[in-house]
Amino acid sequence: MASVFEATAGKAIGYVKGGAVTQATSKATGVTLNQPCGAITMNNASLAGDAEVTFTVTNSEVAATDVVLVSVKSGATTGKYLPFVTATAAGSFDITVSNVGSTAGEAVVLNFAVIKAAAS
Repeated sequence: MASVFEATAGKAIGYVKGGAVTQATSKATGVTLNQPCGAITMNNASLAGDAEVTFTVTNSEVAATDVVLVSVKSGATTGKYLPFVTATAAGSFDITVSNVGSTAGEAVVLNFAVIKAAAS
């Protein structure tokens, strides 16, 4: 696991190092990024309006008890795409992206971060 900043007055908490990956052939193509945080550039294939697409992120840093956050970083029309995590397992998580606008082919860049958690 990558180092974490210490929470002190005036400082943020977060990871020191992440990574980046790009989908190869479609918005449904899975990616592999073994970092606790990073950026995923989605393929610029068209996604119909009012449609969703799901892809798997293979990531050895993820445990089944973890919480994964995802947000749009760039490359998208503002407010058009809603990303969310739909499944978390040991070694992977699924991201679903909803297009709430009209059909578009944009290379949406998503940020993600893994929050380590445990079940009691």
